[in-house]
Amino acid sequence: MGLLSGLMGNASEVDNSDLEHLIANTLIEGESVQKAYKVVRDMFIFTNKRLILIDKQGVTGSKMEILSIAYSKITKFSKESAGHFDLDAELKIWVGSDPTPITKDFKAGDNINEVYKIISQFSI
Repeated sequence: MGLLSGLMGNASEVDNSDLEHLIANTLIEGESVQKAYKVVRDMFIFTNKRLILIDKQGVTGSKMEILSIAYSKITKFSKESAGHFDLDAELKIWVGSDPTPITKDFKAGDNINEVYKIISQFSI
């Protein structure tokens, strides 16, 4: 998926070299990016040690929240959609004993299934 898919809101895989400046100070020794996806301005970064969620905020997107979740702390996760013709989908991730999930919204055309499969792979 390329630039056009990204502009239309589709989840697109991000090249690891594009992430270096963004998370250089976040990665620890021995940690490497395995896969990364961008959905509009949010990013899901899967490393060999954790899931990193980046939420760009504000009009310019210069303000960012970086949330790190150890795979071992993900207790459950779900995706909700109305099927193939759904206009919106929702991903929920429960961490530890917190009853409130982290929720990420996906718009029409976003590939929630790719992100869900990767979470499934890494959180086992």
